Amino acid sequence: MSVYEIRVKGHLDPRWSAWFGGLAVTNEANGETFLTGEVVDQAALFGLLSKVYDLQLTLLSVRSVETDSPTERGSKGQTEGVSSHG
Repeated sequence: MSVYEIRVKGHLDPRWSAWFGGLAVTNEANGETFLTGEVVDQAALFGLLSKVYDLQLTLLSVRSVETDSPTERGSKGQTEGVSSHG
């Protein structure tokens, strides 16, 4: 399982956490929101991004967050993608 951070433009009510599969919803002072948490696989990540699209949110970035699990220590890399929707 991987941890992802999805950054969107605008603020979301923390109650959206359940709809986003339990991801933490963190609103920043700059008007952006971070959705952070474990994602089972690429299909689940695609499902989360589809929900971002369904809400017509502007997707700013998607980032794989490094973890300290022994199986991932050998390949600690971050991937960032940027999309402008909206």
